[in-house]
Amino acid sequence: MDILNIKGISVSYGNIRALSDVSINVGQGGIVSLIGANGAGKSTLLNSIVGLVPLSQGAIVFDGEEICQAKSVHHHHLTTDLIVRRGIALVPEGRHVFADMTVEENLDMGAFMVRDQALIERRKAEMYDFFPILGARRRQKTRSLSGGEQQMMAIARALMSSPRLLLLDEPGLGLAPLVVQDIFNKIRIINEENDVTVLLVEQNAKLALKTSDYGYVIENGRIVLEDKGENLLNNERVQKAYLGA
Repeated sequence: MDILNIKGISVSYGNIRALSDVSINVGQGGIVSLIGANGAGKSTLLNSIVGLVPLSQGAIVFDGEEICQAKSVHHHHLTTDLIVRRGIALVPEGRHVFADMTVEENLDMGAFMVRDQALIERRKAEMYDFFPILGARRRQKTRSLSGGEQQMMAIARALMSSPRLLLLDEPGLGLAPLVVQDIFNKIRIINEENDVTVLLVEQNAKLALKTSDYGYVIENGRIVLEDKGENLLNNERVQKAYLGA
């Protein structure tokens, strides 16, 4: 059963076509990766899912409900806050943390739509348990954290809304290999133990595909390949273009 269906969407920035007739399906409970070069349209795709960029063609369906549709059709487009309420959270590229706020204040921002204070406190306790370094530094300003710690905090902030679908945009960007491996281990746990479906964009194609049940390859705004993660790892075209083989 699919939790997300992206149906032939196109996105343009002025005269520049960023996505062209892109279709992707994400099965509930799985991890799906999207790999491609810089500028291929990966971030645009994630941003379109949460309503940050308008569609010029196609539609996006989440859990059986159409959440975004091209303006030229019926102008049906939920606002980002309503999309988040339905169970989707995005960890953007570059983390975009609130640098002058503490770790705890950042987590509170992730729960801004939750009205039950006891529930918020319980979720924060869960995040501190899952990311112990955040618990140790909950009173520190976020700017004092390392890049890896900020990435963990960005993921924890997204999890504060208890999403059913987690969108991760380059979680390993600019981080040391050991830190990246630790973050990907956390992603697997979030998926398996918390039953959170993951759609992952990552430059480290080898690690992304190893982590994923299924993968898509995007080039110049178009999906050019799709298959099980392990099959894409062994695909000669993928190896030459993205795995340095």
